[in-house]
Amino acid sequence: MKGLKNFLALVLIVGFVNSASAQVKDTLVTKSDSAGTVKGKPAVKKTEKIKPYKEVITHKAITDLGILAVHKVEDKYYLEIPQTVLGKEFLLVSRLTKAAAGMRSGTSGYAGDQIGQNVITFEKGPEDKIFIKSISFADYAKDSTSQMYNSVMRNNMQSIIMAFDIKAFGKDKKSFVIEATDMLNADNELVSFAATVKNGYKVGAFQKDKSYVNFVKSFPNNLEINTTKTFAKTLGNFTVQPGQEKPVVSGNYTVEINSSLVLLPENKMQARYFDPRVGYFAVGYTDFDLDPQGVKRVSLIKRWRLEPKPDDLEKYKRGELVEPAKPIVFYIDPATPKKWVPFLMEGVNDWKKAFEKAGFKNAIYAKVPNAKDDPEWSLEDARFSAIVYKPSDVPNASGPSISDPRTGEILESHINWYHNVMLLLRNWYFVQASPNDPRARKMDFDDALMGQLIRFVSSHEVGHTLGLRHNFGSSSTVPVEKLRDKKWLEKNGHTPSIMDYARFNYVAQPEDKITEAGIMPRIGDYDDWAIEWGYRRFYQFNTPDKEKAHLNKWVINKLKDNRLWFGTESNPYDPRSQSEQVGDDAMIASAYGIKNLKRIVDNLQDWTKKPNEDFTDLSTMYDQVTGQFSRYLGHVSKYIGGQLETPKTVEQGGPVYEVVAKTDQKRALEFLNQNLFTTPDWLLKKEVFEKTGKTSVSVVENLQSTVLNRILSANVLQMMNQNQMMDSNAYPLVDYMNDLKETIFNNSSEDIYRRNLQRNYVESLITLLNSKPAAPNRFARTVEVSKNSDVNAIVRGTLNNIKENIASRTSPDLVNKYHYEDLAYRIQKALDPK
Repeated sequence: MKGLKNFLALVLIVGFVNSASAQVKDTLVTKSDSAGTVKGKPAVKKTEKIKPYKEVITHKAITDLGILAVHKVEDKYYLEIPQTVLGKEFLLVSRLTKAAAGMRSGTSGYAGDQIGQNVITFEKGPEDKIFIKSISFADYAKDSTSQMYNSVMRNNMQSIIMAFDIKAFGKDKKSFVIEATDMLNADNELVSFAATVKNGYKVGAFQKDKSYVNFVKSFPNNLEINTTKTFAKTLGNFTVQPGQEKPVVSGNYTVEINSSLVLLPENKMQARYFDPRVGYFAVGYTDFDLDPQGVKRVSLIKRWRLEPKPDDLEKYKRGELVEPAKPIVFYIDPATPKKWVPFLMEGVNDWKKAFEKAGFKNAIYAKVPNAKDDPEWSLEDARFSAIVYKPSDVPNASGPSISDPRTGEILESHINWYHNVMLLLRNWYFVQASPNDPRARKMDFDDALMGQLIRFVSSHEVGHTLGLRHNFGSSSTVPVEKLRDKKWLEKNGHTPSIMDYARFNYVAQPEDKITEAGIMPRIGDYDDWAIEWGYRRFYQFNTPDKEKAHLNKWVINKLKDNRLWFGTESNPYDPRSQSEQVGDDAMIASAYGIKNLKRIVDNLQDWTKKPNEDFTDLSTMYDQVTGQFSRYLGHVSKYIGGQLETPKTVEQGGPVYEVVAKTDQKRALEFLNQNLFTTPDWLLKKEVFEKTGKTSVSVVENLQSTVLNRILSANVLQMMNQNQMMDSNAYPLVDYMNDLKETIFNNSSEDIYRRNLQRNYVESLITLLNSKPAAPNRFARTVEVSKNSDVNAIVRGTLNNIKENIASRTSPDLVNKYHYEDLAYRIQKALDPK
């Protein structure tokens, strides 16, 4: 989904330092001292600032027992912290329970949004203090006897973020009572917005007199804190432009915040190392032990803890299907419209078959919460995962998850389901499927069709919460002609992965009679394999290191099936890995796609017509058509300067990086010439422009400039230049630049569309002369364009050649004459700015 473009970093850099033993030692005085402390009992100073338990927790106390006992005494809140909890790590997650009117911006500011996350511990400090420390997982050394371990510890001291006086000892002298009233009523990173989030929500100064605690509840493994907080409004990152006055903002935001403090598992789940050949999100750290002559970055996949019940362990080892000890359960937000609930649930339940590949039956399911079966259920409780329905006009959905930074274990997820995602689905399906599905030839889809679209997106987002990344390469493993084969499609689907951005089968033609099963995505072969790889347990290996060789052999063998290939979403040069592409050849697939777009344009007025309405829908869906056409052009453009990336280990043969064949790059350029540089007249419907106010010139120019910006970008040209050194049969950059120039300055008659194309082309070349290298992107491959690169010389030479050629051109048309003179002037000024 789009929300996931702003999706999270692909590998988070976190780690683990085990200091619990040292922390526990500090909690008790081990021998008598001048205060007369008895060995093994908490120290009491002669000043007696620590009161007897009954004087603090009086008979008026309302107590809630759990991982920490919560005592409310009139208007004060006390936490009773057992010695057994000291040093243990808690995951703290804060979410909006109720959002403020006017706070929302884009996909942010809604009930259910996460606004803070931290890992903390409680520790006994000197002078009868209890400290809360924020735990950093940045660096790691396993061997506590090594000098490296000591060095890591000295340089990874955890921050004290809060300190509390001990008010009393527990009745059994094995716990500490602190007053938490001020902490709960304050604006801090434990029970409020994280500092990095505040600005995005435009949250200003805290209004303490307008804030209060709603409740604090304790459970066996978690503490739930619910507060109402008020803040002044602010403009956030508002930038004052020249001549613009900064708006005056007044008033407040009042929100309800739920902070969940969840005990991280003491019995840590066995981690699994990240493998770039299978697409999982990951957490990680820098390990100082693994490489004795350096450091190593370690990445662990994110996955739920699925384990057989103890009585079923031997069955599991024998290969029998067993139910997990703790299945993955997604609750459906009660605010969800009833008619969509079954489809959202199906999107979750569809993953059951995939988990059977990993040896688990009934491993995942959705349910509607009810008071009888789920008396403690709460949408804000971090123990429960949910699909949260948000009354938003944002057309989006997203599937984030919270995981244990030490192991990658996913602890819970709140899938964000925005009401207006249905608009997105309607637009997608209309522009990609209406030639093949009559149900899509109108503006208001039937509930049955919309329900199936919701089911598909629900499955996609659930996939993310299971740890799966987008597989942008999956659909490229399918031969284009198979996308027109009804029988084959009904068996295999049009893409092997629902985690692809393959959307719908836009290649199929009406005469193919393709049904819904061959048009819509579904969980496929790759998804089954990815779940099997991530979730199957190998009990013969008790560490990630020991199972590594076994997993590697398994992956190598499995990838003999091309349908199981994973293509990353972060490679800008591999034409196999593209968003919203289907088929193994973009030139052929896009040609079929354009044939379907022509059918839509010819029927656009009829299919968008609604009684007593204006032409807003006509305008919207025309934009969808031009947007889809632009996607096809983008898919083809990525072949130019392309380089294939196929991650491998040393046990696999063949190259990791390969240059896209010269023939395919030339085919791509010819496709662009025929379908874009030659004016796409089929798209220019006078009756559409008359009713929408759009103009044919701007439509064509926007499409052309977008493609030129891609195929003449500094990075693409540098990649082409470097590819020549990699492969002697690569498309030489100088040949490509000459071919492109000849394509754009051919001898066809000039009109306004061709003149705009030529001006945009020349301006793109001029921009290249003055461009600076882009900042490195750690999430995607980039190439450095040096000032000494051949790219600069070839661009300059191309501009000189254009200037010489147009100098000899004559035209009886005065506009064309002025056009050539203008181009010559622009080029001369760029080549000689003095």
